[in-house]
Amino acid sequence: MPVRRIAVEPASRLAIWARRLAAFSLPVVALAIVIERAGVLEIIPGLATFAAALAMALIAVLLALASLVGIWQHGKEGLGAAMTAIAIGIAMLAYPSYLAVKAYRLPMIADITTDPIDPPRFDTVGRLRTRLANSVVYAGLYAAEQQKSAYPDIAPLDTDASAQSAYDAAMTVIAKRRWQVINTRPPQPGRREAYIEAVARTPIMGFRDDIVVRIRPVGQGARVDVRSASRYGHHDFGTNAARVRVLINDIDDLAGNEKPEGPARPVQKVKQPQAKPTQANQPKTR
Repeated sequence: MPVRRIAVEPASRLAIWARRLAAFSLPVVALAIVIERAGVLEIIPGLATFAAALAMALIAVLLALASLVGIWQHGKEGLGAAMTAIAIGIAMLAYPSYLAVKAYRLPMIADITTDPIDPPRFDTVGRLRTRLANSVVYAGLYAAEQQKSAYPDIAPLDTDASAQSAYDAAMTVIAKRRWQVINTRPPQPGRREAYIEAVARTPIMGFRDDIVVRIRPVGQGARVDVRSASRYGHHDFGTNAARVRVLINDIDDLAGNEKPEGPARPVQKVKQPQAKPTQANQPKTR
């Protein structure tokens, strides 16, 4: 007796290629991160590799969506492959899409300082930047106006702590955040100001951002100014402003700039009631 075989629709080739392309984009983006963090090449090859990975993820999502039409109309296999490609693509494109939204809302600046009139200078950092990097010279009034509009809370720290205490607090915060210190000038008698230069790295790609902290003695206290600038690119997506804000707050906490509480009330001694004379001690009356 002949056995009937049920014809099975072949798997969607679009879904299969979408999954392959999405899976291939993962090692490509990992390679881009390794290239940038290792610092073996300039920033352009790393960015090009990262952009290629994002392009692969986007194409994989489009192929997967197109394959869903054929799967729905002709009952082809490949739904799992298509959904896998879409999931990988969305995961790859989610964070860049979030940055694109931030770039649209925030001004195109990459150099934030608490003192736009007299910004702290990058001395040692200038020798570390390549010809493709941004200039260490502050952009001036135009950048200051955009910063004030976007980040009005960025301001210097006026602390009652001494310049040495503020310097020690800044060094502690920088060490805690594992930023690379490249130049320090502690406060000394006769000097006008103290400096700390450091390099921070972004969480994912590891892009280098340069930081300088300036401490100036003011009477018995000190004024702390901070500047954070991206080494590459003209848009920092708010990273430098967030770094300056956190650094100022942490220095303020460690330097003990909290307002002193009111004087404690003196403890009043409670008068002990005098003991009543007992019958034995009472004077005898006649």
